[in-house]
Amino acid sequence: MTKGVPAELEELLAPYRKELELKVHPAEHTTTLVTSGMGAERRQRISSWAGAITEPIEVDTSILHLTAVARETPSHWQGRAEFVGITPQGWMREWNESGEVAHVPLHPENIPAHFDALVISEFERRWCERVIVAWTGAEAPAADAHGHSSAGGAGVIAVTAGSAPTSVLLRDGSAIDVPVPATANPRDDLGAGDVFAAAFFIALREGHAPVEAAAYGNAAATVRIASLGPQAVGDRAAIPAKPHR
Repeated sequence: MTKGVPAELEELLAPYRKELELKVHPAEHTTTLVTSGMGAERRQRISSWAGAITEPIEVDTSILHLTAVARETPSHWQGRAEFVGITPQGWMREWNESGEVAHVPLHPENIPAHFDALVISEFERRWCERVIVAWTGAEAPAADAHGHSSAGGAGVIAVTAGSAPTSVLLRDGSAIDVPVPATANPRDDLGAGDVFAAAFFIALREGHAPVEAAAYGNAAATVRIASLGPQAVGDRAAIPAKPHR
């Protein structure tokens, strides 16, 4: 579900229509983010913006992945969502008249009060401290050294760091580092964090511990950066690490 020019988005997503159902809230423009560079050298500019999604959101899903591009995604919805995952990058973006993007702190009130998992990068962590502090201080079931919780819904935050280990933060204030597989010839890291998040959420929803889910997400992201473009996103068969109980 998104907002923009329906014909433009339908054309862009045509190769993947067998994999998804698409609902577009019509707008005069489609949000377009122009990106250059990789990693810490990445620079972004917004050349057009569709505006915020103000229409009521109805969902019926096992996993709800909220991922704003540029402050367009609402934090409330109606219906069933068994697992809520968030990639909040778009809520931390602001831009000037020229479209140059800068980051601003993520406020807890801008995202759902309750979520099962949140994924940010090490660079973005500095802008998320209020959310992390509020989340860590909330009451949650205890987890063991491997990230196993005695009850579901404990929640977890993953902090990706490129080729450095992913840090899994748990509600009791502890953190566990999960190594990232080496990539001999990285080609393109655009979207690698989103690929990690999707695989991470799926593994968590299937009942795997946070550390196991993060290892699976790292493997999925490694497949992504080894090639170019959205066609480099691997399916389950392409991901070498399989989450195990």
